[in-house]
Amino acid sequence: MAKKDISKLKKEISVPIAIFDDRRLGVLECLVRYLRDTLKLRNTDIAKILNRDDRTIWTVYSRVKQKTK
Repeated sequence: MAKKDISKLKKEISVPIAIFDDRRLGVLECLVRYLRDTLKLRNTDIAKILNRDDRTIWTVYSRVKQKTK
């Protein structure tokens, strides 16, 4: 996505509070899981939105998959 698309997407995303109900996961894990599984965003796009490194998002998501097996 282009830089303008990411900033527009940041303004449009609303996150339901219910995603944080899973006590096994931390806040970032819940957020990454929601953005990846529900909104179907790529790791790169999630990293730009959250101002994180791509590798961090990959690590968090792989940890989420292990915890929720």
